[in-house]
Amino acid sequence: MKLKVIWSQSAEYRLDEIFEYYSERASKKIARKIVHEIISATNSLKNTPFLGQIEPLLDERIETYRYLVIKNYKIIYSVNENRYLLKIADVFDTRQNPNKLMKME
Repeated sequence: MKLKVIWSQSAEYRLDEIFEYYSERASKKIARKIVHEIISATNSLKNTPFLGQIEPLLDERIETYRYLVIKNYKIIYSVNENRYLLKIADVFDTRQNPNKLMKME
């Protein structure tokens, strides 16, 4: 089953923040590499959408959220098999307080 990957606005915003952070503190080359790794991981989910584990901090939600860890980031996503969609809901920095994840929109 090949799904279409869509990104929420907040996930796209987080990706931009990650790029800006590493551009300023390291280099644009490193920033591009990290962002590329995150995007590549999400593209690999097209064929294996249930690869990620269920996110226990979001198990109270109606929708089931899964995550995949890339470097210091959790890619939070949900799968809609009926519509052949995989939605990237957030890219969460695992160095933050995990309770912030529960405030995800």
